Amino acid sequence: MGNRTAEARRFLRPCAAALCAVLVAAPHPAAAVEIFGLRLFERQDAGEEEDVIGTPQPYEVEFVVAGDEDDIEKALKGASNLWTDREEPASGAAGLLVKARGDYRRLLNALYAQARYGGTISITIDGREVDGLQPDAEFASPAAVRIAVAPGPLFRFADARIVNQAPPASNRKDVVADPAHEGYRAGEPAPSTTIIRAGRLAVEAWRQQGYAKSEVVERRIVAAHDTETIDATLVVEPGAHAVFGPVSVSGTERMDAAFVARQTGIAPGTEYDPDDLEKASERLTRLEVFRAARIDEAEEIGPDGSLPIQVIVQERLPRRFGVGGSYSTIDGFGLEAFWLHRNLFGRAERLRIEGKVAGIGETIDPAELTYRVGATFTKPGIYTPDTDFVASVFGDREVLDTYTRTGVSGEIGFAHRFSDELSARLFATGGYAQFEDDFGTRDFVTAGVLGGITYDTRDNPTDATRGIFAELTLEPYYEFNYGNAAARIIAEARAYYSLDSESRFVVAGRAKVGALLDPPVAETPPDKLFFAGGGGSVRGYAYRSIGVEIPDGVAGGRSLIEGSAELRVRVTRNIGVVGFVDAGYVGAEAFPDFSEDLRIGVGAGLRYQTGFGPIRLDVAVPLDRGPDDPSAALYVGIGQAF
Repeated sequence: MGNRTAEARRFLRPCAAALCAVLVAAPHPAAAVEIFGLRLFERQDAGEEEDVIGTPQPYEVEFVVAGDEDDIEKALKGASNLWTDREEPASGAAGLLVKARGDYRRLLNALYAQARYGGTISITIDGREVDGLQPDAEFASPAAVRIAVAPGPLFRFADARIVNQAPPASNRKDVVADPAHEGYRAGEPAPSTTIIRAGRLAVEAWRQQGYAKSEVVERRIVAAHDTETIDATLVVEPGAHAVFGPVSVSGTERMDAAFVARQTGIAPGTEYDPDDLEKASERLTRLEVFRAARIDEAEEIGPDGSLPIQVIVQERLPRRFGVGGSYSTIDGFGLEAFWLHRNLFGRAERLRIEGKVAGIGETIDPAELTYRVGATFTKPGIYTPDTDFVASVFGDREVLDTYTRTGVSGEIGFAHRFSDELSARLFATGGYAQFEDDFGTRDFVTAGVLGGITYDTRDNPTDATRGIFAELTLEPYYEFNYGNAAARIIAEARAYYSLDSESRFVVAGRAKVGALLDPPVAETPPDKLFFAGGGGSVRGYAYRSIGVEIPDGVAGGRSLIEGSAELRVRVTRNIGVVGFVDAGYVGAEAFPDFSEDLRIGVGAGLRYQTGFGPIRLDVAVPLDRGPDDPSAALYVGIGQAF
């Protein structure tokens, strides 16, 4: 046929009627076609895409796929470097030839991944088949490249077997998907990816039950072109059952190696479980001390059935400094900075000192600005590797339209992760504050407990495209000056849903409710009452400007209801647009009677993706504009609004 498919067929056809099918790894620019360890078509000029320096060689591509199958055409075009790089010239004529010859195997791999084992591929440059061109060939400018692919028939499994398949898991956490349920069974299409995945699942099923060195030792794949079927047999060798052996640590400088080993959570003598290794890696990452951390298993299981584990780490510099900012046309500029030491005493203890100032631009009087300064100390690994001790103290002056607060507050307690999704915290809290508002000047001294539980399945906290976030917070406290016991309850939920597989269209929603039980408003610290408004609440209104109407202005309420909806659209790789609507209600009573107005804001925004999250620019309009509300508001910040 004059192409690579013809070559593959001549290699694969034995005297028998059945032919050996080719199972390849996923397409990769630097990999040759591989048949279960036997590498085909591995020639330096065709398989290795080394840098070729020469006069730029422009070219134009015609891509023709026989039949009317859009999915196959999309997959083939995505696999072809000639097609994906068509806007840029090649590195000389030799570079174009290398790119074209590499496309043979990439396209062949793509066909196998679509269960097309009888296809043909033709790539020509200026009418000449690439496979027959010499390395010093010359081409027109621009060269005329034509790629023609006939995918051939769809092959199905005639038989799909796994020898030594793992028994059903007794622990539901060890359950691995059955390859048959993933398409590895008779009658189903037989793409190479399904066979590869079946082997991985068969191995993982044994590993989940403690057989750390399980592997596929034999693959017997036979293709029958006359019946367009595949017979596949995978032979698995589970090896010996293993328990975790000793955990050793290397690469530490300031860190305590014994503490690092403990923080993995791996207990020597317990049954080997790959999930435990994954959790160990996540625990080390959460310490925020290491630039890199790798967990390696020993090559062999010891005679006693133990498998030693080695942790190799590279530490970060212990100190870090950061700055940030935000802007709103109604709240002004905000600046913040922090200094962080992430390894105070050699066990990843973190000390963070931070400060911020807000309201810049609305006034030049320092007494009218909002300030906050404080420190937080975190000690990980208290009681369990997933429990942190946290203590913080902050002093602040907050100047809002509704009140001015000057005070100091502190927290001390514990945070614990039950799983990747579920976490909780419990803190003792206390503070003193002086408030100036429509009720006059009042002092408050409070002490209480703050507890919360969080469930989070978001794929990216700063720019989620799927998953949910739910949080419940309960804060009972006692206020000493007025002698009131109170309880503050807040529940919030967020949900994210991608409308397409590439997450270019994402619908996001948020709901929040709160209640403050028992004390009268006049005897409650205003910062314990509920307000709404601002960039993370109801956009279009000033920060904490939505409350309960009183004769002299606005006071906080004892109930809160908020909701937001956004449609996020990614226009390019880095630029997105957002349309949103926010709503908020603050009521005088703990159980809202809806006697106050519901405030609604609508708007649109731009997003620019960066490595640390999207930069956000939103413009919002209040639909229920009051006498002190703006006609429109602009918000600038980092990260999505929720």
